[in-house]
Amino acid sequence: MRTKSIKKNKINVITLGCSKNVYDSEVLMGQLKASGKDVVHEQEGNIVVINTCGFIDNAKEESVNTILEYVNRKENGLVDKVFVTGCLSERYKPDLQKEIPNVDQYFGTTELPQLLKVLGADYKHELLGERLTTTPKNYAYLKIAEGCDRPCSFCAIPLMRGKHVSQPIEKLVKEAQGLAAKGVKELILIAQDLTYYGLDLYKKRNLAELLENLVKIEGIEWIRLHYAFPTGFPMDVLELMKNEPKICNYIDIPLQHISDNILKSMRRGTTQEKTTNLLKEFRKAVPGIAIRTTLIVGYPGETEEDFQILKNWVEEMRFERLGCFAYSHEENTHAYLLEDNVLDEVKQQRVADIMDIQAQISWDLNQEKIGKTFKCIIDRKEGPYFIGRTEFDSPDVDNEVLIDAAQYYLKTGDFVEITITDATEFDLYGVPVEGKILN
Repeated sequence: MRTKSIKKNKINVITLGCSKNVYDSEVLMGQLKASGKDVVHEQEGNIVVINTCGFIDNAKEESVNTILEYVNRKENGLVDKVFVTGCLSERYKPDLQKEIPNVDQYFGTTELPQLLKVLGADYKHELLGERLTTTPKNYAYLKIAEGCDRPCSFCAIPLMRGKHVSQPIEKLVKEAQGLAAKGVKELILIAQDLTYYGLDLYKKRNLAELLENLVKIEGIEWIRLHYAFPTGFPMDVLELMKNEPKICNYIDIPLQHISDNILKSMRRGTTQEKTTNLLKEFRKAVPGIAIRTTLIVGYPGETEEDFQILKNWVEEMRFERLGCFAYSHEENTHAYLLEDNVLDEVKQQRVADIMDIQAQISWDLNQEKIGKTFKCIIDRKEGPYFIGRTEFDSPDVDNEVLIDAAQYYLKTGDFVEITITDATEFDLYGVPVEGKILN
């Protein structure tokens, strides 16, 4: 028989999925704290809120498994209530209610006020931009827009997040000022599509004007751009990146594929020639820029010839950072009408082939860094190392710089000049330049 927990009401927020979900969890936690609630992130609590991801099969599976885990804990008396929110809940609420009825309540991506009410908290409009950050103290995500208007055939994001909605510049500046006051030194700008920013509010692509305002904020030293779209890229951003030291020479631009046949079916609105010319413009405008991209292999109809075109192009372009995913056949997307005709083992082999190519490219590029000195931010201490990053590396997905903690003492959040002494495919090793702790 289930026994009632005697713990006081502590709300444990669990975050799955991307940086946009991290941001949403932080907003939820900020609202709960403002209402006097005891809230923690991924720790013990008798009330559990799971912020789910519904993007692709692996993410959906992780979300469902996490829900089942906490429902089981509830049935065994280890937690009292389980609530589910986020993208999976937005997309599959009726199915989830039927299949996992022991969840106390499901909420979609736009139902924050209703979730707060169930948790005994009031939604406070005056707290716009206030968050309980869960990242290391030196960096934070800044979500500049929600939703997406792009028609990509494979993507379910518009189903879960809706149409593109930009946040006003003045609101984002105020939010960034608040983060800087708490010690944040690096802003990572996120949206489903950064390049679309401002079209709805200002009737023009206005990312450059937003950046011009953000660089003026005292305490912010790095601004990093994530998730740009290759068509309609606002080229004035590159000029700003080149001339403004606070804007990292880094761009995350998911390109997905390069075969013209696949790009057309994906409804990407571009071609191999246009994409290649755009990347050449990036490198011409900002010498030394680090370009991160992600690719999808195994898309319906992808032939060996299409894949060979992609492989050759990856070898030619020599991306500084690259991730590759197997295509996931998503209900209610345009591509779902196509036959998912690439065998799973072929998809996985193609992922491995692309990542093998990238590992060699990354090895070569990292070997060139040995003996050079880079400004690095120190994120944390882990095991025998302090872990830092250069401006060319984003947290969690890119290279890290490892510094021997037995020989050197560094503080989290400090910028330090580090000379690289060794390198592997995806890690750099270095030593601090004496007297070059920069703050």
